[in-house]
Amino acid sequence: MIDLAARRRTFHQLHEHGCFVIPNPWDIGSARLLASLGFKALATTSGGFAFSRGVPDGAVPRDEMLAHIREIVESTDLPVNADFQAAYADEPEAVAANVRLCVDTGVAGLSIEDMKKDASLYDFTLAVERVRAARAAIDASGAPVLLTARCECFVVGHADPIREACRRFAAFTEAGADVLFAPGSLDGEAISAIVAAASPQPINVMATSKNRSVAELAALGVRRVSLASALARAALGGFLRTAREIAERGTFGGFETAEPSADLNRFFRNREWRK
Repeated sequence: MIDLAARRRTFHQLHEHGCFVIPNPWDIGSARLLASLGFKALATTSGGFAFSRGVPDGAVPRDEMLAHIREIVESTDLPVNADFQAAYADEPEAVAANVRLCVDTGVAGLSIEDMKKDASLYDFTLAVERVRAARAAIDASGAPVLLTARCECFVVGHADPIREACRRFAAFTEAGADVLFAPGSLDGEAISAIVAAASPQPINVMATSKNRSVAELAALGVRRVSLASALARAALGGFLRTAREIAERGTFGGFETAEPSADLNRFFRNREWRK
């Protein structure tokens, strides 16, 4: 039996103080390997899962994504946060209905974006109402699921992303968001600004080349660090480098860094992710 209540309590507690990394598996195997490394929670990745299905990020249908989220929830004992994109809907009523479906997968948290399919931001008022609808759906479910509201200003190339993110964060908090997240490659100045504006709400930041370590992000006041599709892309990068070497040179040097089959077989046979 999955103790969802315990997972959800743990997830809430992780956001109360300190800074933690929430890595993003894209299938059962990667979820179980990550669980064995001591991470305290996991998050799905819409991009990583999409790539594994042979489609671009955003092209996975809602029901297929919900099935994937449930699969990750059931793969380990860790709390799971769902990358639920823009909740697969524009209008607040449909957002609420889809959020309730996501809650029913057993997640401890979920995030919704304020970016439309055409890569533009939802109008401010509509964006806030969408967060409010998501909050109402979670509350109506009776499940203490954390709601992360994402502001995509840095992703869409907004003219003044820091100011707009801070404005939206204030409104999203009032609408019931528990955690705030501005994806993108943010430098220290941007992170400090949004942390200060959002306080005391916890801030999630995406790990990028602009932030060198978890310690650096913790010092800036970041509470949660996500990896988005980076691990999936790193895995595909190793796969492609090795495959290209074989295709172009006929050599097998890339196999030297491959994980031994015996070790993987032992890990999955002995259910080591539960230890």
